[in-house]
Amino acid sequence: MNKFDRDLEILTSRLNRGMEKEALTKLVALKDKLIKLHEENVVKINHSVMELVCAKHLILKGYEMDIERPVDGLVCDLYGVKGFGSHIVEIETGFIPPSHALDPANYRKSRIASKIIRYGNHSEKFALGVPPYYLLQIPDILVKPPRDRTVNDLKYLKKLCDLYYKNPPVTLDEIRNARIHTIYIIDVDENTVKEVNPVTYIEKRDKFSSNK
Repeated sequence: MNKFDRDLEILTSRLNRGMEKEALTKLVALKDKLIKLHEENVVKINHSVMELVCAKHLILKGYEMDIERPVDGLVCDLYGVKGFGSHIVEIETGFIPPSHALDPANYRKSRIASKIIRYGNHSEKFALGVPPYYLLQIPDILVKPPRDRTVNDLKYLKKLCDLYYKNPPVTLDEIRNARIHTIYIIDVDENTVKEVNPVTYIEKRDKFSSNK
């Protein structure tokens, strides 16, 4: 057994505590899919373990979950369905590629904005999942209700996204309508997930950042 498979097996054995058989079967199916995707060199371990921890949280909340699922030309990390509503979760580890070593903050802000705009239009509920040691650079504009976004807000976000993500470029309509509903703080060490309102998250992030 290679290290990726072994790590996921260990994590799944930790996560199965308190899970009923049906829920555990669903989680194991997601783990097996990740192992297959790793054999195809599609997924990495740090990202995958966060997906599994978050998937358990959502399975226990009654969602039918899929992982690395194609949606309207995109591939989302987690896709859930509950009743007639869909839920997309994108996992962010905070990785900065070497090519952006000199502009990491702008790169991350652009990436997060692009994720919210692209994925936040394809489900009734959209969330970002992050580890507890990473502060998301969410542009404040994207937690405003769509009706409160000005033309200048839309143009600013388009320019920000187009700096790094032009294939394809986001549209003004996508920017106007995109929403983020929840942030999941995913603690792999403790196998826990905490849900945070994006407005509260930004307020606490900005307060922390200002305490220098």
